[in-house]
Amino acid sequence: MLIRLLRSHLGPYRKTLLLIVVLQTVQTSAALALPSITARIIDNGVIPGNVGYIHTWGAVMLGFALIQIIFAIAAVYFGGKVAMSFGRDLRKNLFHKVTDFSAREVGTFGAPSLITRITNDVQQVQMLVVMACTMAIAAPITMVVGVVLAVRQDVGLSIVLVIAMPVAAVVLGLLVSQMVPTFRLMQDRIDQVNRVLREQITGIRVVRAFVREPHEARRFAEANDDLTAVSLKGGRLMSSMFPTVNFLINASSVGVLWLGASRVNSGAIHVGTLVAYLSYLVQILMSVVMATFMISMVPRAAVSADRIEEVLDTDPSVVPPAHPVRDVVTHGALEFRDVGFHYPGAEHPVLTGLSFATAPGQTTAIVGSTGAGKSTLVNLILRLFDSTEGTVLVGGVDVHDLDPDVLWSTIGLVPQRPYLFSGTVASNLQFGKPDATEDEMWAALDVAQASDFVRAMPGGLQARIEQGGTNVSGGQRQRLSIARALIRRPDIYVFDDSFSALDLATDARLRAALGPYTKDAAVVIVAQRVSTISTADNILVLEDGLVIGRGTHDELLQNCPTYAEIVQSQIGEKSAA
Repeated sequence: MLIRLLRSHLGPYRKTLLLIVVLQTVQTSAALALPSITARIIDNGVIPGNVGYIHTWGAVMLGFALIQIIFAIAAVYFGGKVAMSFGRDLRKNLFHKVTDFSAREVGTFGAPSLITRITNDVQQVQMLVVMACTMAIAAPITMVVGVVLAVRQDVGLSIVLVIAMPVAAVVLGLLVSQMVPTFRLMQDRIDQVNRVLREQITGIRVVRAFVREPHEARRFAEANDDLTAVSLKGGRLMSSMFPTVNFLINASSVGVLWLGASRVNSGAIHVGTLVAYLSYLVQILMSVVMATFMISMVPRAAVSADRIEEVLDTDPSVVPPAHPVRDVVTHGALEFRDVGFHYPGAEHPVLTGLSFATAPGQTTAIVGSTGAGKSTLVNLILRLFDSTEGTVLVGGVDVHDLDPDVLWSTIGLVPQRPYLFSGTVASNLQFGKPDATEDEMWAALDVAQASDFVRAMPGGLQARIEQGGTNVSGGQRQRLSIARALIRRPDIYVFDDSFSALDLATDARLRAALGPYTKDAAVVIVAQRVSTISTADNILVLEDGLVIGRGTHDELLQNCPTYAEIVQSQIGEKSAA
């Protein structure tokens, strides 16, 4: 997976990568030339006392050092540029992939895991690319060319290399084999910590209301301790690699000095040769250190690459049409024809044989108990799910054939849980219509019964809204969400239990103002409160995914016992209140 991910996303940077290889080759070659020049200076300049020779070859040595520095800086610059561009492209691809997912895929992965994959996992692979561009190219060149140059200096000392390099390979291989499962488990533990944190932060009011802080603190402590334990294990494995390599370097240096001293004493080699060989040995084993550092990063990057590819390889269950229809036949028309929906693996369908139609100027209301399938019905209109049976038509066109942008631009949704984005009141309204004028904004706010409190906020339309709308009340969030849908002037309005946070008086005023504003559009209202839907042209009563009643409010009171019970229960609650 890692190789496939790198190959697919580094393709656009082939020329830059080739330049990096050239730069690294030049700087490594310059570094490998320095020990041989040192040997020349010692044997032909220092020992005979030839100062001119020292000056001449010292200048050559300085020139090679400058070449090494300049080309190394250039290689690091271009390597960092490629790595950062790689990370940017990968995050962009993941973002677009996730935004194409239906609610089913998002639920399968989970929001915390998707966030971790787009941020932490991409960072792990990106760091590997940085190290590959700065170390992975130089390390093998140093090992191969360094061994050749060291052997050319003296074959007799090469027994040290014959022993040291295989030992290093075996020890490091054993350590890396233990790192892979450890780092895979570490990423899972990070997901778990993110999941617990997200639940606790999102549900902080519920936690406090039920005095569950001690329980939640223990739950977080368990997840945190699990992550700590795995991280410590991975850290111990990584930290043990470098002392091992350092021990091999020092032991090998002692071996070279011990063997070399006797060979110098016998006249088999010169002092400069021994110094050069020792320098090559250090360079070779330092390249092993660099390779070790790279190898230590590969397992974690490989795990992250698997998780990234898992997202990229997942096909959305809601697929855009191959030949999309980009215009509707009948504006403001919505129809369900024998629609059924069944979640994968569920024993019973959520919706069965659902049929109804609504036209411009009509209001259709959906009512039913919890779990009756009301939210699923809304998701089918928006094509967040695809129906498993029957057909959903928007504007006279099957939603499977309709261009997604056309579908979503045709519908103005007010979700059950209103969400506002960080910015201002105006910027949130412009989500519905980017070019909306101030007059259009105030008109929508007036209908949504939100203009009074917006005018009272510092800045009015430019008043600050925090992420999620946390600085306004639930009812204000709901009314701003309604205004955001109204300003769009869509063909179909879908209100998914969007009046639940409003008091009865505000609800009544809003519904009265909605009539003239939405007279040319179809309106679908999902609600629990009967007073909200009592004036609807057609009311559907859902129970266990089936339509058990349909008609006006008065007709259902006479013909549908379930609806009558709902009405009676709410009237009873009001009387008790």
